[in-house]
Amino acid sequence: MYAYNIGRTIDRVNTSRWTGLSITIILVILWGSSLGWLLQSKHLPWFATVLGILGHTFLQTGLFVLAHDAMHVNLVPHQRTLNHSIGRCLILLYAGLSYDRCCENHYKHHRIPGQASDPDFHTEGDSNPFHWYVKFMQEYLSLSQLARLFMGLSICMLCLGVSITTLTHLLLFELLPLWLSSLQLFWFGTYLPHRHPPLNQPHQARSSDYPVWLSFLTCYHFGYHWEHHEYPRTPWYQLPDRRPQHIDNLKPLSKHFTNIGCP
Repeated sequence: MYAYNIGRTIDRVNTSRWTGLSITIILVILWGSSLGWLLQSKHLPWFATVLGILGHTFLQTGLFVLAHDAMHVNLVPHQRTLNHSIGRCLILLYAGLSYDRCCENHYKHHRIPGQASDPDFHTEGDSNPFHWYVKFMQEYLSLSQLARLFMGLSICMLCLGVSITTLTHLLLFELLPLWLSSLQLFWFGTYLPHRHPPLNQPHQARSSDYPVWLSFLTCYHFGYHWEHHEYPRTPWYQLPDRRPQHIDNLKPLSKHFTNIGCP
């Protein structure tokens, strides 16, 4: 229900109809193949283990970023049913999360950013990152989500064989990257943009001043957060084009987004 609301704002984005789907296919293949190789690897040197953890963390974060694009109907914009079906699959692969719950929370975040009812915002005046992270995670974790995650890990253990080595690999290359990914999304996509909102600014968001290459590495341009709120129909890979130095001739359309109501 909320997924269809988030994507109704028309933002004039010139993008290929299938770019988002193409990126999704490539990323899922990389994510699945790297995870399979890491889980079955033996006697990796320490530097390869570290690179494997960091690389899989980055791919894990990409699953959520693509699911987030699906919530805004930016993934396959001309095929809404396919767009949301892929989003559901991506969010399940990411951590067994509920797509509908994520859409509902994200919809509220765009409607009332920086207010008490904003699921991604902590108590006004409390910018302690630990408190904020705990509150952030409570909004998305549920017993059903944890059950799905446990079931997925159990299936992996059965397929790979129940052993100490398998359990160690799951902890190192699945659970640890998942936790690091949640920190990455929280730090660069929620905490830094919203901890000190500018005055008299409706989005209650700041953007990072990272160069494009670093913005991509930190969190798929989630740090360009004002741009995302101002142009919610822009996919993640086009957010650099919405930076102020590029938008002199563009009309902000996000005000229409705030008027969207639930069906």
